[in-house]
Amino acid sequence: MATSFLSLITFSSIDNAARDKIIECFLSIKNMTQLLPVKKIIFLTLGLISISQSTGQNLAPAIAQNASLIPSEFTQKQSDLLLYGGPRTRSPLVQWYLEELAVSYQYISLDIRGQEQRQPEFLAINPMGKVPAMVDGTFKLWESGAILLYLTDKYGKEPQSIEERALLNQWVIFANATLGPGLFREDRREREMPRLLAPLNDIFKQQPFILGSELSVADVAVGSYLYYAKLGLSLDFSDYPAVETYLNRLSKRPAFIKTMGQR
Repeated sequence: MATSFLSLITFSSIDNAARDKIIECFLSIKNMTQLLPVKKIIFLTLGLISISQSTGQNLAPAIAQNASLIPSEFTQKQSDLLLYGGPRTRSPLVQWYLEELAVSYQYISLDIRGQEQRQPEFLAINPMGKVPAMVDGTFKLWESGAILLYLTDKYGKEPQSIEERALLNQWVIFANATLGPGLFREDRREREMPRLLAPLNDIFKQQPFILGSELSVADVAVGSYLYYAKLGLSLDFSDYPAVETYLNRLSKRPAFIKTMGQR
């Protein structure tokens, strides 16, 4: 798309000065962004050219020297983690954990219906074309469970023993591989729901969070699926009052309200 756009500009009938200005702006913006869909760069370029024409000023040099002229959604600070997501995906659960950890990040929402996740720029991050996906510096990672475990390893507050790490793995894998399918697959739900929620109810009768008195990545994984099921499927958890109390406890956390609570 970038080549087609530049070719169109090069061989169009506009004068040389205007053509050079457009190309200069486009390349300046493209060089300052990382893996941003080209069509967004084109739209931003055309918008800046429109401003330039109305004011009589060439904005390209200023753009190249001062990234703050470009809205934050079009730029990437090298110190920031990038999280790619979209509407009606599992991206909010990763956002929730990032907020709990107080990790600086930029959220980039892709146009899923428009197949933006199938564009080459994003496939370079996740060749499966799925969200959520993450870029932390030069490191790329996808699958929500893998991202959660990476975040707790890198940004968690305390070192973990092998045993503690294994328990976190257990619960994150349980959420993705067992709890999610058990609640969301209609052909399994009637059989699996009591088997899954009764033990969880017993756990939450004894302690406020899965692994004890403090929230962990296990709660983010399991709590997200429970919340999605209750919200999206309108499941009745009244037979499991400790689970309902647990979800109510999670829903009052500021990080949850800011992310999951916006769904």
